[in-house]
Amino acid sequence: MHPRDRFWRIVLPLGTIAVLSTLLAVGYATEPDRFARGYSPKQPIAFSHRLHAGDNHVPCLYCHTGAERSRHAGVPAVETCMNCHAVTRTDKPEVQRVTAAFKANQPIEWQRVYALPDHVYFDHRPHVGAGIACQKCHGEVQTMEQVSREMLMRMGVCLDCHRDAREAVPAGAKITSGPTNCFACHR
Repeated sequence: MHPRDRFWRIVLPLGTIAVLSTLLAVGYATEPDRFARGYSPKQPIAFSHRLHAGDNHVPCLYCHTGAERSRHAGVPAVETCMNCHAVTRTDKPEVQRVTAAFKANQPIEWQRVYALPDHVYFDHRPHVGAGIACQKCHGEVQTMEQVSREMLMRMGVCLDCHRDAREAVPAGAKITSGPTNCFACHR
């Protein structure tokens, strides 16, 4: 066997596999928790989505009004909480903490559950406008005592839906897919 044959048949493929395996292992091992499925940071106030969105049927967009009007759904202002809690459950310790923040004119420093890398652009408006239910990406939030990330924050997950959105959009919707060009999400 010629020395070059050994290189092309053995060394090059094994070297390529070793380099790719190392890159994948390092990428997986160094992925920040904030991008991982199941991530659930401790919040400053114990807030039950199961109680509010589930038992009490408060629509997502009542609190997360930004989802219709801006890129980010955002978290509600303390004033939004006080729309109900000025008179409801005022004896509960967590509601009293919300009331104290309201009276002190202090925002509640909620911890983000969903965050994308800086190089990714996402806009809630077209998704909400297309009638895609919040649960398609965020999971069955109305059953969660404490919200955790249900969607794996990987490009392939988004592309799967953008290539065939029929399972995400309401029946009879005109939209069957989303943009798949790089500049739709990477700006």
